[in-house]
Amino acid sequence: MVLIVTEPLPLIQHPGVERQAQAMREDGFAYFPGILAAEQVAELRQLMDRLDPVDEYFDSSRRKGEGEFPTKVLNNAFNRHPLLLSYLDRPGVIDLVEAIHGEDAHVIGMTIWLTGPGRPEQTLHADWQPLRLPENVMEDDRVQIPMYISTMHYYLDDITTDLGPTHFVPGSHRAGRPPEGDTTFQGRGEQAIMCNAGDGLLFRSEVWHRGTANTSDRMRYLLQVHYAQRMITQKFPPYPHGFRFDDKILAQANPRQRRLLGDHKKSNYD
Repeated sequence: MVLIVTEPLPLIQHPGVERQAQAMREDGFAYFPGILAAEQVAELRQLMDRLDPVDEYFDSSRRKGEGEFPTKVLNNAFNRHPLLLSYLDRPGVIDLVEAIHGEDAHVIGMTIWLTGPGRPEQTLHADWQPLRLPENVMEDDRVQIPMYISTMHYYLDDITTDLGPTHFVPGSHRAGRPPEGDTTFQGRGEQAIMCNAGDGLLFRSEVWHRGTANTSDRMRYLLQVHYAQRMITQKFPPYPHGFRFDDKILAQANPRQRRLLGDHKKSNYD
């Protein structure tokens, strides 16, 4: 058996929102080292351990596919505990989110994701490809597709190769299409996100990426927050009629958090 080692993705901290937004346009992602302190990482992990699925429709405690492996996937995490409200508008992150999506940006999801030993390889994919354009069109620097959706990953482990690091193909959002079986874009192949607990990464929905196999004996802890332009619908599951805000948690949200959860000023189509 030949072990193929994927090179780590160079992770660069860009100073200031303007440079971070440029990285989102050029590389497809922006890196936030040490966005969480060790105490915050421990607090989040402990909370994730305590929370249980509340609805089989959108939560799961086992993931089936190629065999079974332990996992916990909890959607609408902001609705589960007041602590998680603070991850809607994390200082630094929310400034970049509003710079790329607009000052009326909102959250379209927050997911707790614990991935256990035996999780198989994912295939390379884009989360959402809003537009398909020929590559020669996308090569023109004058063509800049708006950033419709982005995802923030809060890594809560020191990532090692056996824990199942996320793989990215940098710059692949400029392909103008999903990977469709390709594993490289303009000569660049997959690179692994090898980061530390407390680090974060914001990436746009068109970037080609995948989760890799967890061959360790540990659970991998990850918090995902999905942001979007105002006109992207908030489809909090169970969609369209089953979701209800927890009034006690919502009462603790600050005005910006409430806006991110959908409390917008009246606008077009409202």
